[in-house]
Amino acid sequence: MEFSIKTGAPEKQKTGCAVVGVFESRKLTAPAEALDKASKGHITGLLKRGDHDGKAGNTLLLHDVPGVAAERVLLVGLGKAEEFSAKAYRDAMAAAMGALKKTAAKDALVTLTEADIKDCDVRWRLRQAAMIAEEAAYRFDQLKSKKDDNNLLPERLAFTAPAKDATQAEAGLQQGRAIALGMNLTRDLGNLPGNICTPSYLADQARALARQYKLKCQVLERAQMEKLGMGALLSVARGSHQPPKFIVLEYRGGKAKEAPVVLVGKGITFDTGGISIKPAPEMDEMKYDMCGAASVLGSFKACAEMKLPLNLVGLIPTTENMPGGGASRPGDIVTSLSGQTIEILNTDAEGRLILCDALTYAERFNPDCVVDIATLTGACVIALGHVATGLLANNDELAGELLECGQRAHDRAWQLPLWEDYQEQLKSPFADMANIGGRPAGTITAACFLARFAKKYTWAHLDIAGTAWRSGKDKGATGRPVPLLTHFLLKRAGRL
Repeated sequence: MEFSIKTGAPEKQKTGCAVVGVFESRKLTAPAEALDKASKGHITGLLKRGDHDGKAGNTLLLHDVPGVAAERVLLVGLGKAEEFSAKAYRDAMAAAMGALKKTAAKDALVTLTEADIKDCDVRWRLRQAAMIAEEAAYRFDQLKSKKDDNNLLPERLAFTAPAKDATQAEAGLQQGRAIALGMNLTRDLGNLPGNICTPSYLADQARALARQYKLKCQVLERAQMEKLGMGALLSVARGSHQPPKFIVLEYRGGKAKEAPVVLVGKGITFDTGGISIKPAPEMDEMKYDMCGAASVLGSFKACAEMKLPLNLVGLIPTTENMPGGGASRPGDIVTSLSGQTIEILNTDAEGRLILCDALTYAERFNPDCVVDIATLTGACVIALGHVATGLLANNDELAGELLECGQRAHDRAWQLPLWEDYQEQLKSPFADMANIGGRPAGTITAACFLARFAKKYTWAHLDIAGTAWRSGKDKGATGRPVPLLTHFLLKRAGRL
């Protein structure tokens, strides 16, 4: 899809469809007023007859509006003017994209980007517009023998902005496009089945990304991990025929000696639960247990597209978690890269076992901060549903930064406590710790486990179990938390 910025009078723009906003009181936005004036009141006449009420999300498609160069005009309800917010803007933009899919327009002019929203500048509006448009256009049909060519967005979308804001609008549009490309990569990887998206496949994707954007990429094999002493990670891989990989990506856009941000992504390409096997219903969705890894790759793609002036390291421990003759048993004790020993009480609590070795490995980069991303606990879904990502951190300033960036991106997180009191639940009579702490506070105790391996730097943990995947008839990967992560990187780079 092609994006562009237009600054001229909307009524004079030759396009397949001009999209304008109407508030609930039937008050027109400025671009809608311009079209109405050119049409000698044609639009207000329709509104007075009750054809459109301006309620949020309502749309009305008009053909051959007199005096207007566009072939069609799409009216989009914005709700009450005094309540128009960032969420209302996003909802209106999504409604517009849904309605455009039902037209035969090859291009469209979207003027909703000129709407005034408190604390949201033109860069934000254009960034969000590009992200929402790409999300509406996204399809995962590469594994189908027949493609559905219906219900497509126009090939070209132009967004309007005042001439004085054109430079900022273009910057926001390019940022949004880059983030959307990263989200699409993350979605693709999350949607691929486990027989295709294996640890080796993820390693190949990282290498391809490195070639495309001139990144540094290293993939550690099993023998190298054994030599390093990654006993926790390798314990998860024992039951699988697929070889584990440890992927190290480096983007160097900052100063040579500038401490990097390190992103660590959980890469379980299929999770049966191991010997502690999961129930059969919806086990097919366990292919998405590598969405933390996918979000790291997606964030790297977005960062490289935007050429952000910072240093970034990505660490992806990746393996399958399968039952088998060599698989870890409940009660086994393993030694992590840090030297700490772990009693495996439940083999389905495997994500933390691969992440803990990656967190120890992160020390060698002397990071400015480390953020790990993982579909870690079902308890997080119970606590926060599918709206907010769980956030825990050993530093409140870093946590606040991530919360703020999630709010800006509309990819929100919610902070949970990481108090020392919860560490009691991880005690083991036979090892330094157990890998689970029982049912109470499962999301928190999982983070407490990881915190034991992140004491040497500033660290935050994102539990995306409820936000990385959508179940039901429209099931699929969401691309989250790439918007949160990329807004965090934009802020760090001074580009937000």
